[in-house]
Amino acid sequence: MPPIDLHTLPKDVDVLQQIVVDLCEQLQHESAEKDKYRSLLRELLEAQRNRKSEQLSQEQLKLFEELWKARQPEEASEEPAAAETGGDEKPPEAPVKKRTGRQPLAKNLVRERIVHDLTEAEKHCDGCGKDLHLISEETSERYEYIPAQLKVIEDVRLKYACDCTVKTADKPPQPIEKSTAGASLLAQVIVSKFADHQPLHRQEKIFERHGVEISRKTMGGWMSSAADRLNPLYQAGKRVLFESKVIGTDDTGVKVLDRKLPFARTGRI
Repeated sequence: MPPIDLHTLPKDVDVLQQIVVDLCEQLQHESAEKDKYRSLLRELLEAQRNRKSEQLSQEQLKLFEELWKARQPEEASEEPAAAETGGDEKPPEAPVKKRTGRQPLAKNLVRERIVHDLTEAEKHCDGCGKDLHLISEETSERYEYIPAQLKVIEDVRLKYACDCTVKTADKPPQPIEKSTAGASLLAQVIVSKFADHQPLHRQEKIFERHGVEISRKTMGGWMSSAADRLNPLYQAGKRVLFESKVIGTDDTGVKVLDRKLPFARTGRI
């Protein structure tokens, strides 16, 4: 809208009142159009956040595009004119392509050098009859996976005695006393469940492949005992978390039974 020049305004009060009414109607119309655009954008964002089965297809998105162009005919007509006037501008530079190909293997891993040599018979030339001598070597690398291993630690406590005293050597304390799980096994079960999303019944099958029978019920008891011992660490992390001004959480919905309602409401975690 061009700026209003005070010198060009009419002196008639009725005409001025009509101008004010027209401006108010125009503002209301623009406000309604903005509300429509907001709702349209909200629907698009909700469609993108929904699960895959509820997301909009390409055909549905084209309907929104057609509706947007229909509501803005002036902007759509100005786009070709802008394209014609921008003919003198330089075309955008093509993005630099990243280097492709095999990346070098991790340098922090232990390397095992295996030398492949010719046999003594192959080191003799059949053409000239001379012996071959080493001139260079070709090197290539590959990954090899070493499966995890379980071992049994046998704690032997020696006892000493005299005529009046018996002494027994102490052993290092364990996270769960009188349990068959050591600290490393407990850490493996906890990390596999919460970081690698491996439920206990799958871990039970994994241990079976190692020839060890550990039931999911036993591992569930380990998890409960470990949670009690890790509670001080949880409380310390909670205090640090609550010191932040903003805490970001995911929008996980669960069904919650409420006695005040005839149906299960949706709770948020």
